[in-house]
Amino acid sequence: MEQRLKVAVLGGGSFGTAIANIMADNGHSVSLWLRNERRAEEINRLHRNIAYLPDFPLNAKLTASTDLAATVGACDVVFVAVPSSSCRQVAQDLYHYLPAGTVVISTTKGIEPDNFTLMSQVLVEELPGARIGVLSGPNFAKEIIAKQITGTVIASEDEALKSLIQAMLQSGTFRVYGSSDVFGVELGGALKNVYAIMSGLAAALGIGQNAISMLMTRSLAEMSRFAVRRGADPMTFLGLSGVGDLIATCMSPLSRNYRVGYQLGEGRDLEQIVADLGQVAEGVNTLKLLKAQSDELDVYMPLVTGLYDIIYNKKSIEQVVGTLMFAEQNVDVEFAVK
Repeated sequence: MEQRLKVAVLGGGSFGTAIANIMADNGHSVSLWLRNERRAEEINRLHRNIAYLPDFPLNAKLTASTDLAATVGACDVVFVAVPSSSCRQVAQDLYHYLPAGTVVISTTKGIEPDNFTLMSQVLVEELPGARIGVLSGPNFAKEIIAKQITGTVIASEDEALKSLIQAMLQSGTFRVYGSSDVFGVELGGALKNVYAIMSGLAAALGIGQNAISMLMTRSLAEMSRFAVRRGADPMTFLGLSGVGDLIATCMSPLSRNYRVGYQLGEGRDLEQIVADLGQVAEGVNTLKLLKAQSDELDVYMPLVTGLYDIIYNKKSIEQVVGTLMFAEQNVDVEFAVK
Protein backbone atom coordinates (compact mmCIF):
# COMPACT_ATOMS: atom_id res chain seq x y z
CA MET A 1 0.00 0.00 0.00
CA GLU A 2 1.47 3.31 -1.09
CA GLN A 3 -0.50 5.72 1.10
CA ARG A 4 -2.00 5.38 4.57
CA LEU A 5 -5.13 7.51 4.77
CA LYS A 6 -7.34 8.75 7.58
CA VAL A 7 -10.89 7.56 6.95
CA ALA A 8 -14.23 8.11 8.67
CA VAL A 9 -17.24 5.84 8.13
CA LEU A 10 -20.48 7.41 9.33
CA GLY A 11 -23.02 4.79 10.37
CA GLY A 12 -22.49 1.79 12.61
CA GLY A 13 -24.74 -0.63 10.73
CA SER A 14 -23.66 -3.78 8.93
CA PHE A 15 -22.43 -2.27 5.66
CA GLY A 16 -20.60 0.65 7.24
CA THR A 17 -18.85 -1.76 9.59
CA ALA A 18 -17.93 -4.14 6.75
CA ILE A 19 -16.28 -1.53 4.53
CA ALA A 20 -14.58 0.09 7.53
CA ASN A 21 -13.07 -3.30 8.33
CA ILE A 22 -11.77 -3.76 4.76
CA MET A 23 -9.95 -0.44 4.91
CA ALA A 24 -8.54 -1.15 8.37
CA ASP A 25 -7.27 -4.49 7.04
CA ASN A 26 -5.67 -2.55 4.18
CA GLY A 27 -3.70 -0.49 6.70
CA HIS A 28 -5.68 2.74 6.74
CA SER A 29 -6.56 4.61 9.94
CA VAL A 30 -10.32 4.10 10.16
CA SER A 31 -12.85 5.42 12.65
CA LEU A 32 -16.49 4.35 12.71
CA TRP A 33 -18.99 6.98 13.88
CA LEU A 34 -22.28 5.94 15.46
CA ARG A 35 -24.77 7.46 17.87
CA ASN A 36 -24.98 4.61 20.39
CA GLU A 37 -22.35 5.03 23.12
CA ARG A 38 -22.70 1.46 24.41
CA ARG A 39 -22.26 -0.01 20.94
CA ALA A 40 -19.19 2.14 20.29
CA GLU A 41 -17.66 0.96 23.57
CA GLU A 42 -18.41 -2.66 22.63
CA ILE A 43 -16.67 -2.30 19.28
CA ASN A 44 -13.60 -0.75 20.90
CA ARG A 45 -13.44 -3.35 23.68
CA LEU A 46 -14.58 -6.54 21.96
CA HIS A 47 -13.66 -5.71 18.35
CA ARG A 48 -17.09 -6.88 17.23
CA ASN A 49 -20.31 -5.15 16.20
CA ILE A 50 -22.62 -7.23 18.39
CA ALA A 51 -25.81 -5.59 17.14
CA TYR A 52 -25.25 -6.21 13.42
CA LEU A 53 -22.36 -8.60 12.79
CA PRO A 54 -21.86 -10.50 16.05
CA ASP A 55 -20.14 -13.53 14.52
CA PHE A 56 -17.30 -11.66 12.85
CA PRO A 57 -14.18 -10.25 14.56
CA LEU A 58 -13.11 -6.78 13.46
CA ASN A 59 -9.63 -5.45 12.85
CA ALA A 60 -8.23 -4.44 16.24
CA LYS A 61 -7.13 -1.07 14.85
CA LEU A 62 -10.66 -0.13 13.78
CA THR A 63 -12.03 2.34 16.34
CA ALA A 64 -15.56 3.58 17.05
CA SER A 65 -16.73 6.93 18.40
CA THR A 66 -19.91 8.94 19.01
CA ASP A 67 -18.00 12.22 18.56
CA LEU A 68 -18.59 13.37 14.97
CA ALA A 69 -16.09 16.23 15.09
CA ALA A 70 -13.32 13.97 16.37
CA THR A 71 -14.17 11.20 13.91
CA VAL A 72 -14.02 13.35 10.76
CA GLY A 73 -11.30 15.74 11.89
CA ALA A 74 -8.44 15.87 9.35
CA CYS A 75 -9.97 12.99 7.38
CA ASP A 76 -8.97 12.31 3.80
CA VAL A 77 -12.14 10.38 2.96
CA VAL A 78 -15.59 10.14 4.58
CA PHE A 79 -18.05 7.33 3.79
CA VAL A 80 -21.71 8.08 4.57
CA ALA A 81 -23.49 4.82 5.46
CA VAL A 82 -26.53 6.05 7.39
CA PRO A 83 -30.20 5.37 6.50
CA SER A 84 -31.66 7.71 3.87
CA SER A 85 -33.96 9.29 6.47
CA SER A 86 -30.89 10.48 8.40
CA CYS A 87 -28.64 11.44 5.50
CA ARG A 88 -29.49 15.14 5.21
CA GLN A 89 -29.22 15.84 8.92
CA VAL A 90 -25.89 14.01 9.14
CA ALA A 91 -24.63 15.96 6.11
CA GLN A 92 -25.70 19.24 7.70
CA ASP A 93 -23.83 18.32 10.88
CA LEU A 94 -20.83 17.20 8.85
CA TYR A 95 -20.63 20.55 7.05
CA HIS A 96 -19.31 22.27 10.19
CA TYR A 97 -16.26 19.99 10.43
CA LEU A 98 -15.36 19.13 6.84
CA PRO A 99 -12.68 21.06 4.91
CA ALA A 100 -13.40 21.89 1.26
CA GLY A 101 -12.09 19.26 -1.11
CA THR A 102 -12.66 16.29 1.19
CA VAL A 103 -13.77 13.13 -0.61
CA VAL A 104 -17.25 12.05 0.55
CA ILE A 105 -18.71 8.73 -0.63
CA SER A 106 -22.39 7.84 -0.31
CA THR A 107 -23.22 4.17 0.23
CA THR A 108 -26.92 4.62 1.09
CA LYS A 109 -29.41 3.04 -1.31
CA GLY A 110 -32.45 5.22 -0.76
CA ILE A 111 -34.39 8.25 -1.98
CA GLU A 112 -35.48 11.34 -0.09
CA PRO A 113 -39.21 12.11 -0.53
CA ASP A 114 -38.87 15.79 -1.44
CA ASN A 115 -38.27 16.08 -5.19
CA PHE A 116 -37.17 12.42 -5.49
CA THR A 117 -33.69 13.34 -4.25
CA LEU A 118 -30.91 10.72 -4.27
CA MET A 119 -28.38 10.62 -1.47
CA SER A 120 -25.47 11.95 -3.54
CA GLN A 121 -27.66 14.90 -4.49
CA VAL A 122 -28.34 15.53 -0.80
CA LEU A 123 -24.58 15.53 -0.18
CA VAL A 124 -23.96 17.94 -3.07
CA GLU A 125 -26.57 20.32 -1.64
CA GLU A 126 -25.31 20.18 1.95
CA LEU A 127 -21.54 19.84 1.32
CA PRO A 128 -20.87 22.21 -1.60
CA GLY A 129 -17.07 22.02 -1.29
CA ALA A 130 -16.78 18.23 -1.15
CA ARG A 131 -15.78 15.79 -3.88
CA ILE A 132 -18.74 13.38 -4.08
CA GLY A 133 -18.90 9.76 -5.20
CA VAL A 134 -21.31 6.83 -4.91
CA LEU A 135 -20.52 3.23 -3.95
CA SER A 136 -23.13 0.66 -4.96
CA GLY A 137 -23.44 -2.98 -6.00
CA PRO A 138 -24.52 -6.46 -4.88
CA ASN A 139 -22.91 -6.08 -1.47
CA PHE A 140 -24.29 -8.08 1.44
CA ALA A 141 -22.30 -7.04 4.49
CA LYS A 142 -22.13 -10.53 6.01
CA GLU A 143 -20.48 -11.90 2.89
CA ILE A 144 -18.07 -8.98 2.64
CA ILE A 145 -16.91 -9.28 6.24
CA ALA A 146 -16.65 -13.07 5.87
CA LYS A 147 -14.22 -12.34 3.02
CA GLN A 148 -16.34 -13.95 0.35
CA ILE A 149 -15.62 -12.65 -3.15
CA THR A 150 -17.58 -9.46 -3.86
CA GLY A 151 -17.64 -6.75 -6.54
CA THR A 152 -18.87 -3.18 -6.25
CA VAL A 153 -18.93 0.05 -8.27
CA ILE A 154 -17.52 3.48 -7.43
CA ALA A 155 -19.27 6.13 -9.52
CA SER A 156 -17.99 9.65 -10.05
CA GLU A 157 -17.00 11.99 -12.85
CA ASP A 158 -13.82 12.64 -10.86
CA GLU A 159 -11.27 10.15 -12.22
CA ALA A 160 -8.81 10.74 -9.37
CA LEU A 161 -11.55 10.05 -6.81
CA LYS A 162 -12.42 6.74 -8.48
CA SER A 163 -8.80 5.65 -8.51
CA LEU A 164 -8.40 6.61 -4.84
CA ILE A 165 -11.42 4.60 -3.68
CA GLN A 166 -10.44 1.61 -5.81
CA ALA A 167 -7.00 1.57 -4.19
CA MET A 168 -8.43 1.96 -0.67
CA LEU A 169 -11.00 -0.84 -0.92
CA GLN A 170 -9.40 -3.29 -3.32
CA SER A 171 -8.43 -6.60 -1.70
CA GLY A 172 -8.09 -10.27 -2.53
CA THR A 173 -11.84 -10.71 -2.02
CA PHE A 174 -13.27 -7.23 -2.76
CA ARG A 175 -13.02 -5.82 -6.30
CA VAL A 176 -14.01 -2.24 -7.15
CA TYR A 177 -15.09 -1.25 -10.67
CA GLY A 178 -15.48 2.34 -11.89
CA SER A 179 -18.32 4.21 -13.57
CA SER A 180 -18.97 7.81 -14.61
CA ASP A 181 -22.79 7.41 -14.54
CA VAL A 182 -23.36 8.54 -10.95
CA PHE A 183 -27.10 8.94 -11.37
CA GLY A 184 -27.61 5.55 -13.03
CA VAL A 185 -25.46 3.66 -10.51
CA GLU A 186 -27.21 5.25 -7.56
CA LEU A 187 -30.68 4.91 -9.02
CA GLY A 188 -30.14 1.21 -9.69
CA GLY A 189 -29.18 0.67 -6.07
CA ALA A 190 -32.33 2.41 -4.86
CA LEU A 191 -34.88 0.97 -7.29
CA LYS A 192 -33.90 -2.69 -6.95
CA ASN A 193 -35.12 -2.63 -3.33
CA VAL A 194 -38.71 -2.37 -4.58
CA TYR A 195 -38.32 -5.40 -6.82
CA ALA A 196 -36.65 -7.36 -4.03
CA ILE A 197 -39.88 -7.01 -2.02
CA MET A 198 -41.79 -8.30 -5.02
CA SER A 199 -39.43 -11.22 -5.49
CA GLY A 200 -39.66 -12.23 -1.84
CA LEU A 201 -43.44 -12.16 -2.06
CA ALA A 202 -43.34 -14.32 -5.20
CA ALA A 203 -41.00 -16.83 -3.54
CA ALA A 204 -43.34 -17.18 -0.57
CA LEU A 205 -46.18 -17.98 -2.95
CA GLY A 206 -44.12 -20.70 -4.68
CA ILE A 207 -44.94 -19.42 -8.15
CA GLY A 208 -42.17 -21.35 -9.92
CA GLN A 209 -38.78 -20.63 -11.48
CA ASN A 210 -40.24 -19.66 -14.87
CA ALA A 211 -42.24 -16.94 -13.19
CA ILE A 212 -39.32 -15.81 -11.02
CA SER A 213 -37.05 -15.43 -14.04
CA MET A 214 -39.75 -13.47 -15.88
CA LEU A 215 -40.28 -11.26 -12.84
CA MET A 216 -36.60 -10.41 -12.48
CA THR A 217 -36.14 -9.72 -16.20
CA ARG A 218 -39.19 -7.47 -16.37
CA SER A 219 -38.00 -5.76 -13.18
CA LEU A 220 -34.77 -4.86 -14.97
CA ALA A 221 -36.79 -3.56 -17.92
CA GLU A 222 -38.88 -1.34 -15.64
CA MET A 223 -35.86 -0.03 -13.74
CA SER A 224 -33.98 0.90 -16.89
CA ARG A 225 -37.09 2.38 -18.56
CA PHE A 226 -37.63 4.69 -15.60
CA ALA A 227 -33.93 5.52 -15.22
CA VAL A 228 -33.51 6.46 -18.88
CA ARG A 229 -36.53 8.74 -18.61
CA ARG A 230 -34.71 10.44 -15.72
CA GLY A 231 -31.47 10.77 -17.71
CA ALA A 232 -29.42 7.66 -16.84
CA ASP A 233 -27.47 5.52 -19.30
CA PRO A 234 -29.38 2.26 -19.98
CA MET A 235 -26.09 0.36 -20.32
CA THR A 236 -25.34 1.08 -16.65
CA PHE A 237 -28.12 -1.34 -15.74
CA LEU A 238 -26.25 -4.23 -17.37
CA GLY A 239 -23.50 -3.83 -14.77
CA LEU A 240 -23.01 -4.70 -11.10
CA SER A 241 -25.04 -1.75 -9.82
CA GLY A 242 -27.97 -2.72 -12.06
CA VAL A 243 -28.59 -6.35 -12.91
CA GLY A 244 -25.93 -7.52 -10.44
CA ASP A 245 -27.55 -5.84 -7.47
CA LEU A 246 -31.01 -6.84 -8.69
CA ILE A 247 -30.07 -10.54 -8.83
CA ALA A 248 -28.53 -10.49 -5.36
CA THR A 249 -31.42 -8.76 -3.63
CA CYS A 250 -34.14 -10.65 -5.49
CA MET A 251 -32.73 -14.09 -4.67
CA SER A 252 -31.30 -13.94 -1.16
CA PRO A 253 -32.85 -13.98 2.32
CA LEU A 254 -29.87 -11.79 3.33
CA SER A 255 -31.79 -8.92 1.68
CA ARG A 256 -34.01 -7.10 4.17
CA ASN A 257 -36.36 -6.09 1.36
CA TYR A 258 -36.65 -9.70 0.18
CA ARG A 259 -37.55 -10.76 3.72
CA VAL A 260 -40.25 -8.09 3.88
CA GLY A 261 -41.77 -9.40 0.66
CA TYR A 262 -41.54 -13.03 1.77
CA GLN A 263 -43.43 -12.30 4.96
CA LEU A 264 -46.04 -10.32 3.03
CA GLY A 265 -46.51 -13.43 0.90
CA GLU A 266 -47.10 -15.39 4.10
CA GLY A 267 -49.95 -13.02 4.95
CA ARG A 268 -48.28 -10.92 7.66
CA ASP A 269 -49.03 -7.23 8.22
CA LEU A 270 -46.50 -4.80 6.75
CA GLU A 271 -46.20 -2.58 9.83
CA GLN A 272 -45.48 -5.57 12.05
CA ILE A 273 -42.96 -6.95 9.56
CA VAL A 274 -41.03 -3.67 9.49
CA ALA A 275 -41.18 -3.37 13.29
CA ASP A 276 -39.84 -6.90 13.76
CA LEU A 277 -37.08 -6.38 11.21
CA GLY A 278 -35.28 -3.88 13.45
CA GLN A 279 -33.44 -2.39 10.46
CA VAL A 280 -34.40 -0.11 7.59
CA ALA A 281 -35.93 -1.75 4.50
CA GLU A 282 -35.54 1.11 2.05
CA GLY A 283 -37.80 -0.47 -0.57
CA VAL A 284 -40.96 0.16 1.46
CA ASN A 285 -40.49 3.92 1.27
CA THR A 286 -39.04 3.86 -2.24
CA LEU A 287 -42.16 2.11 -3.57
CA LYS A 288 -44.37 5.11 -2.72
CA LEU A 289 -41.95 7.57 -4.29
CA LEU A 290 -41.43 5.47 -7.41
CA LYS A 291 -45.17 5.02 -7.96
CA ALA A 292 -45.74 8.78 -7.70
CA GLN A 293 -42.83 9.56 -10.04
CA SER A 294 -43.80 6.97 -12.65
CA ASP A 295 -47.35 8.35 -12.69
CA GLU A 296 -46.07 11.92 -13.01
CA LEU A 297 -43.67 11.03 -15.84
CA ASP A 298 -46.12 8.58 -17.47
CA VAL A 299 -43.61 5.71 -17.36
CA TYR A 300 -45.15 2.27 -17.84
CA MET A 301 -44.29 0.30 -14.66
CA PRO A 302 -46.90 -2.45 -14.14
CA LEU A 303 -44.88 -4.31 -11.49
CA VAL A 304 -44.55 -1.20 -9.35
CA THR A 305 -48.27 -0.50 -9.76
CA GLY A 306 -49.12 -4.08 -8.83
CA LEU A 307 -47.02 -4.11 -5.67
CA TYR A 308 -48.38 -0.71 -4.69
CA ASP A 309 -51.92 -2.05 -5.08
CA ILE A 310 -51.13 -5.04 -2.85
CA ILE A 311 -49.47 -3.04 -0.08
CA TYR A 312 -51.31 0.26 -0.06
CA ASN A 313 -54.62 -0.35 -1.86
CA LYS A 314 -55.13 -3.73 -0.14
CA LYS A 315 -55.87 -5.59 -3.35
CA SER A 316 -55.52 -9.35 -3.25
CA ILE A 317 -52.40 -10.92 -4.69
CA GLU A 318 -54.51 -13.08 -7.00
CA GLN A 319 -56.32 -10.02 -8.37
CA VAL A 320 -53.07 -8.17 -9.06
CA VAL A 321 -51.39 -11.17 -10.72
CA GLY A 322 -54.40 -11.62 -12.97
CA THR A 323 -54.25 -7.97 -14.00
CA LEU A 324 -50.51 -8.17 -14.72
CA MET A 325 -50.86 -11.25 -16.91
CA PHE A 326 -53.36 -9.52 -19.18
CA ALA A 327 -51.69 -6.10 -19.19
CA GLU A 328 -50.13 -4.53 -22.27
CA GLN A 329 -47.46 -6.81 -23.77
CA ASN A 330 -44.36 -4.71 -24.42
CA VAL A 331 -41.37 -5.68 -26.51
CA ASP A 332 -38.81 -7.84 -24.72
CA VAL A 333 -35.77 -5.54 -25.07
CA GLU A 334 -36.36 -1.82 -25.37
CA PHE A 335 -32.77 -0.55 -25.53
CA ALA A 336 -30.62 -2.09 -28.22
CA VAL A 337 -27.32 -1.20 -29.88
CA LYS A 338 -28.10 -0.40 -33.53
